[in-house]
Amino acid sequence: MFLPHMNHLTLEQTFFSQVLPKTVRLFDDMMYELTSQARELSSQNLEIQSTLRNILQTMVQLLGALTGCVQHVCATQESVILENIHSLPSSVLHVIKSTFVHCKNSESVYSGRLHLVADLLQALFKEAYSLQKQLMELLDMVCMNPLIDEHDDILNMVVVIHSLLDICSVISSMDHAFHANTWKFIIKQSLKHQSVIKSQLKHRAIITSLCEDILFSFNSCLQLAEQMIQSDAQDNADYRLFQKTLKLCRFFANSLLHYTKEFLPFLSDSCCTLHQLYLQIYSKFPPSLYAAGISKAQQEEIAGTFLVTLSPLINQLLTFQPFVDVVLDSKLELPCELQFPQCLLLIVIMDELSSRSEDVQALWCTDSQVSEATARVSLLKAIFSSFEQCSGELSLPVHLQGVNSKGQAEVAVTLYQHVCVHLCTFIASLHPSLFPELDTALLNAVLSANMITSLLAMDAWCFLARYGTAELCAHHVTIMAHLIKSCPGECYQLTNLSILLRRLFFFMAPPQQVEFIQKFPPKETENLLLWQYISFQALPVEIRKQSALEVSRAGIAWCRKWLGSNRTLEELESLNTVLSALLAVCNSSGEALDMGQQTAIKEVGNQLSILLNVQLVIGQPYVQQTLSLLLPLLGFFIQALDPQLISQVITLQTSLLKLEPPDHVRLAFLDFLSSLGKLLIPQTIQDRILPSLSSVFTSLLADRNWLLEQHSLEAFTQFAEGTTHEEIVPQCLSSEEIKKKVVSFLEKTGFVDETTAARVERIKQEKGTFWEPFAKVTQEETKMSSLQPCVKRARHERPSEDEYRSTLQAAVAALEAIELLLQKSLPPDWLLMEMETLQERIDKLKRQILR
Repeated sequence: MFLPHMNHLTLEQTFFSQVLPKTVRLFDDMMYELTSQARELSSQNLEIQSTLRNILQTMVQLLGALTGCVQHVCATQESVILENIHSLPSSVLHVIKSTFVHCKNSESVYSGRLHLVADLLQALFKEAYSLQKQLMELLDMVCMNPLIDEHDDILNMVVVIHSLLDICSVISSMDHAFHANTWKFIIKQSLKHQSVIKSQLKHRAIITSLCEDILFSFNSCLQLAEQMIQSDAQDNADYRLFQKTLKLCRFFANSLLHYTKEFLPFLSDSCCTLHQLYLQIYSKFPPSLYAAGISKAQQEEIAGTFLVTLSPLINQLLTFQPFVDVVLDSKLELPCELQFPQCLLLIVIMDELSSRSEDVQALWCTDSQVSEATARVSLLKAIFSSFEQCSGELSLPVHLQGVNSKGQAEVAVTLYQHVCVHLCTFIASLHPSLFPELDTALLNAVLSANMITSLLAMDAWCFLARYGTAELCAHHVTIMAHLIKSCPGECYQLTNLSILLRRLFFFMAPPQQVEFIQKFPPKETENLLLWQYISFQALPVEIRKQSALEVSRAGIAWCRKWLGSNRTLEELESLNTVLSALLAVCNSSGEALDMGQQTAIKEVGNQLSILLNVQLVIGQPYVQQTLSLLLPLLGFFIQALDPQLISQVITLQTSLLKLEPPDHVRLAFLDFLSSLGKLLIPQTIQDRILPSLSSVFTSLLADRNWLLEQHSLEAFTQFAEGTTHEEIVPQCLSSEEIKKKVVSFLEKTGFVDETTAARVERIKQEKGTFWEPFAKVTQEETKMSSLQPCVKRARHERPSEDEYRSTLQAAVAALEAIELLLQKSLPPDWLLMEMETLQERIDKLKRQILR
């Protein structure tokens, strides 16, 4: 009533600053009285009912009066200096938030008596809704001069934005459209006054709230999509709500992108939140093992509407070092469900880097010590590490969308194919200055104890060999050769290096192969360590024949020398190397050997096998390896072997099986046994060989080791298909269990009938079991653990109700002390900001309680 008669330029001093603080106190008093008496409300207690309805009616009128104040300012001023009305927005926002909180909690506040005041609560909400819309119109008129440092004006605008942020958290589940409009206004005002308030805004709180709203909306989309699986997706209320929620996801994603782009320099402490947002979203979306069960149509709709909007976020953060440090943190430990999304994220980053400058690639592809406590690894190392953690996704396997190529239709590819293709693409675009980082990462991965990680690195290295020059390939082969020769003994690293050497050798140009032969001549016994791993098929015909002859001559000469000497066990390691080289010649270039060389190798094998006995094989690992090499070597010459020697070998196998030899020895048995299918056993020794042969097959087919079982079935099938001694086949199937196993193998039946869902659940459980971090125990702790029993883990007692009560009373006492101080003097400038921070913590605690 008085406003029209007052000077609009002096409203703050003459009216707002005097009346509005009292108005807020009055409103708070009414709210306190309302909530404290609400539990006594009942249809029988008419007095309380009348009191509460009167209070609510008065609050509605008070909100209407505040709306009138805001409308008056909008009507009388074309532009507004915030300092001239600063009491109005802060007071209005306090009242709005208090109102929304009360409406949100009304079911618990009024319990089962909500219907007695529902009409007034609805009116109260509508009035607060209208008041906020009017206030946002007023704030749109606010002007701030970036050239003038008006500290109070800046602080007032910051308080307004943070207050609206608090209101967002309250109304998020009450009114989606209003929630989105409030967010739109927050982003708009933040950008409008960016130049003066950018260093004052609580960017982390804004980013965190946006990410929480994105995740909440996204989870709602997934829940609705799951509900629609059993219904007609195009003709029901769920689908319409799904589309509306999906649009909300897109709006929040666009808001996040816009805000991130404008305020990126201030978001260093929000990078972890942004990283987690990406991982959380893709952990719940197919093909993740932990994804919601939604239809293909909904997957495509979510991807095309929401995920495609979010994808530019990574591009924005690509050059931001704090984000690099978070993603590549050397101590990053993610739960099982986030390991696959991390791998996908690294692939996306790798794709983006392909077109970036050397500096940006170097930012991601070099190790760095961020601080004394934190270090980051290179992107290439992180790719292999993350890939290694996706054991479940690799074994299922999950499939990802392939890439269009020359008009061909897209095909789904496995995770292995996906990573391998993108890794090779990145290698092709990598700046030459970063090749040392690439070499280091590839070599570390090749030497990994994880087989599939090592295989991925080998595939990438082979691509590099084909993509690069012949000289580069030859250089890498030489490095592999020197590394192999420097290995101290048998280990998985040697196995991995030897496989890579064998593969790379195929990519060498003939001139470089000749140079390799000159560097590591096969006629020198010390180089047989290398030639045992090289396939002679990789060499041109003439070079192949010459190299094979040189290897066989050197090997035969060394074996004859050993046989004619004292035959010490210390030299068995060298003997095994020689036998392995001879076996490599026979397997990959047997046709290059003349009859004299073949006969010499066979004779050496005969003489060596005579020296073997059961006790020697069981007691000496090197002798076990000798036997494992001799058996396939003898199998190569099976048609020319002396029947007496064959009988001796089978008898040795029968005796060894009773003593349970190691798995690799039993696997070697199978190589020899399968070759017997080609042999016509003389009548004179059939009675000695055939019973022993069936006994050996029976024992191996009954083995419970899945690897031996598979190889046993393959070897037996190969033998049974080729042998002319058909009567022995049923003798090997001595039990119904073995017979059933062989029949199932031949008919490709007997597989476990497991649903897709059951298999996914099993793999998730296995992945969780396999990825439990190993305890890091020092030597001293290890010694102590062997002497003392394990200490039991302390039981975690839950806090008692008294502890909660005493802690809360302490907090209340602290707030009362601040209230007394405010009555005695004016508060310091920083107090309001600190109180806002405290309010955020209280809201966070409330959310934890509501869970």
